Amino acid sequence: MVANVSAALNAYASAASRAVQPGATEESGGASFGSLLEQAAKESIDTLHTGEQMSAKAALGKADLTDVVSAVTNAEMTLQTVTAVRDKVVSAYQQILQMPM
Repeated sequence: MVANVSAALNAYASAASRAVQPGATEESGGASFGSLLEQAAKESIDTLHTGEQMSAKAALGKADLTDVVSAVTNAEMTLQTVTAVRDKVVSAYQQILQMPM
């Protein structure tokens, strides 16, 4: 549970550091929402690939067990986060579709 909390705090800190400043626009150097999502998706994919690579190294006996567990745990947390965000987006979309016109 402590790992989940610290991972969530790290994710929030990372997102806050990339967030658009109030009043900033894409033309003035601020990041757009789309580019923020794109970067988050790329980082998620990189984390999953790292977990896969460490698992493969562990199968060959070429990786430290601590590093493997850490990489696999990070990949698992990333996958859970991406799944939760996807579920929220789908839920919000369904709620928008149910709104009266």
